[in-house]
Amino acid sequence: MRDSSIPEGFAFPIGSLATSRRRFLTWTTSLAAAALWSSRATGAVLQSSTFSDYPFTLGVASGDPSPDGFVLWTRLAPKPFEGGGMPDDPVDVSWQVAKDEKMSQVVAKGSTVATPEWAHSVHVEVSGLEPDRWYFYQFKAGSETSPVGRTRTFPAAGSTPKSLKFAFASCQHYESGYYTAYEYMAKDDLDLVAHLGDYIYEGAASKKGVRQHNSKKIQTLDEYRNRYALYKGDLNLQATHQKFPWIVTWDDHEVENNYANDISEYPKVDPATFLKQRASAYKAYYEHMPLRKAALPTAHDMLLYRKLSFGPLADFLVLDTRQYRTDQPCEDGTKVPCEAVFDPKGTILGATQKKWMFDELLRSKANWNVLAQQVMMARVGMKRKDDPEAKYSMDKWTGYEADRRQVLKFLGEGKVTNPIVITGDIHSHWANNLDVDFDGSSPRTVAAEFVGTSISSSGDGTASPEHLGEMLSQNPCVKYHAQQRGYVKCDVTPERWKTDYQVLEFVSKPGSPIKTQASFVVESGKTGLQKS
Repeated sequence: MRDSSIPEGFAFPIGSLATSRRRFLTWTTSLAAAALWSSRATGAVLQSSTFSDYPFTLGVASGDPSPDGFVLWTRLAPKPFEGGGMPDDPVDVSWQVAKDEKMSQVVAKGSTVATPEWAHSVHVEVSGLEPDRWYFYQFKAGSETSPVGRTRTFPAAGSTPKSLKFAFASCQHYESGYYTAYEYMAKDDLDLVAHLGDYIYEGAASKKGVRQHNSKKIQTLDEYRNRYALYKGDLNLQATHQKFPWIVTWDDHEVENNYANDISEYPKVDPATFLKQRASAYKAYYEHMPLRKAALPTAHDMLLYRKLSFGPLADFLVLDTRQYRTDQPCEDGTKVPCEAVFDPKGTILGATQKKWMFDELLRSKANWNVLAQQVMMARVGMKRKDDPEAKYSMDKWTGYEADRRQVLKFLGEGKVTNPIVITGDIHSHWANNLDVDFDGSSPRTVAAEFVGTSISSSGDGTASPEHLGEMLSQNPCVKYHAQQRGYVKCDVTPERWKTDYQVLEFVSKPGSPIKTQASFVVESGKTGLQKS
């Protein structure tokens, strides 16, 4: 009989939690590792724990690699939609890192405590490993062992890495479609995955969806936790977490659509009330992401912007364009710009984060400098035949022209080597030249922006967007645009950056084929896009 607490559409990695839990380990080729671990006195946990069901239902993950380590994540949740189904007690969790998938060549091990205050989530910061190599990891709680995950360290600062291959993704609305993109991504040859926001969506369950959410619109900590449990139950998402280290940042739907700092989407909500909701959302986000303790939230604040270096080849500056921004101008939406768009006090980054970003870019010695962020930076507007004034999104960088112009002017001064912007949010693929043209002179390209479509949000999409030709003619900075689902792959060497736009035919059912619909190259030392 199906467990009534499990929502329709939830995909456990086993056929039955009660009778088939060992199939989970077989699926990840972990039986041999489990046997090896059980035979080691030094690898056993100190506290004997029993669980009502298999505790690693949400899988494993790793993230934020450094030259000598990374973060390992899991969460104990035998009954994921009952707040996890764990007792109100701390539980010892052992972990091991090995050079091989069978976990026979262990190079690091230890134990940590999963506490009820943090939903029995585990964040282990491993250090002291060799740079620029792959490792495998596994957790154990009581007599239960997790699947074996795969991760890697980054190259050392003084090394000469020949290439970096990574994918980036965003916007995975559970109800809108299946995560087929992750099925393909998990099979790719990648060093890293970057997720640029909208990992979950906060909305209420809808009968119109391909799959259904598991509650009303979420606002409380328990509701956010249960929503993450729903999303993390997807097999394809779990497989991609298990295969590669991730760099994550949020956008708006991890809290609420189009929120800005302490300002709710709904005008009647008091900021103090909204900050309580934001605190719950931020805590649940940390509990479910492979983040370091430096990101541990305090009340309604969480430090998410940070720098990660893939040796001297690429620096990633991971940005947060939600927590510190001023309210969207012109009453939000897509509007003809009002005076507030150009207000120098308006900001999408906040003064502290912006200074940090400029300082990091100035001191960077990397060959490529990547801004990994949420919303489109290119100034893309649209004029209709019946309305000659171009309209722009107030939620993107085009609603914050003072910050946008300051950043582009800074990139155009030539002090930053090979700047690249990677972006999510907009549920469509874009390849943009970021141009400086603030004084009416000829446009000058200062950076390239690659915008990735959604994993599932907005459903199947269309192969021929309406008004595509008109939009491209009105926005010469745009070199490519598509409105189907998928993700983006990047292949980076010291000489050039190549971006491949991966496109699915459909997400309304499983099994879509995938293709590379377009590719673009940026040559080192040059700023403009070239179609490959």
